[in-house]
Amino acid sequence: MIAHPLENGRDPTLYRANVGLAVFSKKGHVMVGHRAGGGRNDDQRFSWQMPQGGIDRGETPAEASLRELKEETGINPSMVELLEELDPWLYYDFPPDLKARLTGPYLGQRQKWFAFRFKGSESDVRLDEHTPEFDAWRWAELAEAPALVIPFKRAVYEEVARRFVRWTEPV
Repeated sequence: MIAHPLENGRDPTLYRANVGLAVFSKKGHVMVGHRAGGGRNDDQRFSWQMPQGGIDRGETPAEASLRELKEETGINPSMVELLEELDPWLYYDFPPDLKARLTGPYLGQRQKWFAFRFKGSESDVRLDEHTPEFDAWRWAELAEAPALVIPFKRAVYEEVARRFVRWTEPV
């Protein structure tokens, strides 16, 4: 398993295209959600993550980011301001035990990350707008996010935290 989040010779066709969303509060904290059912492991320390999801056929990453924002958080796209679209794509590999349980040709995911500033109020977050991905959410320090996510995604979160640090300043 390759732990580095950059392409490093990976074949992009073997990685499912996905978007990741760093939604920042006016205070500079980032939204993290607790995966419904505790996620894919029994260790609750790693059951938090930022919203993310697949890119549908015919959809651009930017379009997918706004759709996933609405689906996973209930936040209307009009309640966010796009701050940055991260270039390049970031990659993670599925661990062997997870890959063995999955169907399909993918070795992992490649993610296009977006930073958004949330302009709404906490009551605008509605986790029940769609089939719930998260059963709870909270604001966290961006630097804290890599320690909250399942370990095989950690290198991606470290890269996101490094590249999006400028958005942690209060506005």
